[in-house]
Amino acid sequence: MAEVSFYILPSASLQERDLFACKLIEKAYRSGNFCYVLTDHAEQSRHLDDLLWTFRAGSFIPHQLYTGELPDIDNVILIGSVPAPENRQKTVFNLSSHYPDTSPQTERILEILDNSETAKTAGRDRYRRYQQSGMTVTAHKIGSA
Repeated sequence: MAEVSFYILPSASLQERDLFACKLIEKAYRSGNFCYVLTDHAEQSRHLDDLLWTFRAGSFIPHQLYTGELPDIDNVILIGSVPAPENRQKTVFNLSSHYPDTSPQTERILEILDNSETAKTAGRDRYRRYQQSGMTVTAHKIGSA
């Protein structure tokens, strides 16, 4: 059963949420975890793809957009708005506004919420669904509100 971690940011800024996501993705990559980043749509995926190249000087995180076709190499972070491919379901960063498709392979789901009412309301709904599914859910408030 997957473990779910919610990271609740003090700001309502989507840019700050995306930068925080990049930092967590980098941490996962440096730990040897080649995860999947789920977004709501292709535009959000492209934005995150661009941001991963520029969010921090000196950072290098191999990544690519995923639209249903697997990459030629395995050691990359995939970003997409379609369900994660079978071999990338171990760790899912859910940056979308919906409950992600999971499988028995899913060990960890990371949710990053900005402090907007829309994000918090959708996050609360997903939190309840994760709990109802029997997943262990933890919440981490980042900084101060």
